[in-house]
Amino acid sequence: MYTELKKECFEANMLLPELDLVIYTFGNASCVDRSRGVFAIKPSGIDYASMSYCDMVIVDFDGKTVDGKLRPSSDTSTHCLLYKAFGSIGGIVHTHSAFATAWAQSLRSIPIYGTTHADHLAADIPCTELMADAKISDDYETETGNQIVDCFAGKSLNPDEIQMVLVAGHGPFTWGGNAWKAVYNAKILEELARMALLTEQINPAAARLKAALVAKHYERKHGKNAYYGQN
Repeated sequence: MYTELKKECFEANMLLPELDLVIYTFGNASCVDRSRGVFAIKPSGIDYASMSYCDMVIVDFDGKTVDGKLRPSSDTSTHCLLYKAFGSIGGIVHTHSAFATAWAQSLRSIPIYGTTHADHLAADIPCTELMADAKISDDYETETGNQIVDCFAGKSLNPDEIQMVLVAGHGPFTWGGNAWKAVYNAKILEELARMALLTEQINPAAARLKAALVAKHYERKHGKNAYYGQN
């Protein structure tokens, strides 16, 4: 009944170790079928090398298992909340990739230092606030989703334009119109995090990229008169 959704989810998850974004059992990817009100997600604590598409778990937007024999990812509640809050997204990825996680652990947004960053988003990559103790001891994974949603609301950010975030002290989440775009964004985020770190090591006083260059590079790929790529 959910074969294609499980296969899509499995293939997205298998890209994460291939792209050096996860090791061992770290991280997870999910993809949604909004017409049926469900999404597929990686099972909890299962090594990528031993998984098959049949192991993917189908859950509804309240986190209840609809199909599957294994326990879904411990981050399922975060995915649930994001799918409900950001109605246009079709896939979500969470990793603990080294450079992005280092920025999250430093409680810092990633500044827009260059045109590679501006090619993908015209703003800093946001970092949430550090979660309060009361929320940590409550429903931690749901509160992680709330941290992301509150960050975007508080900074007036559009999740369709900025498809990545750092959860303070934790790590990165990315999303997109489908699971493949969420994986793509996870890799892009990791590379932008690495470049930003190197920039600050080479020049600790480095300034953000000037606004005219940010606008030019973002608009030529994403604006109404975009001309990057093929028609």
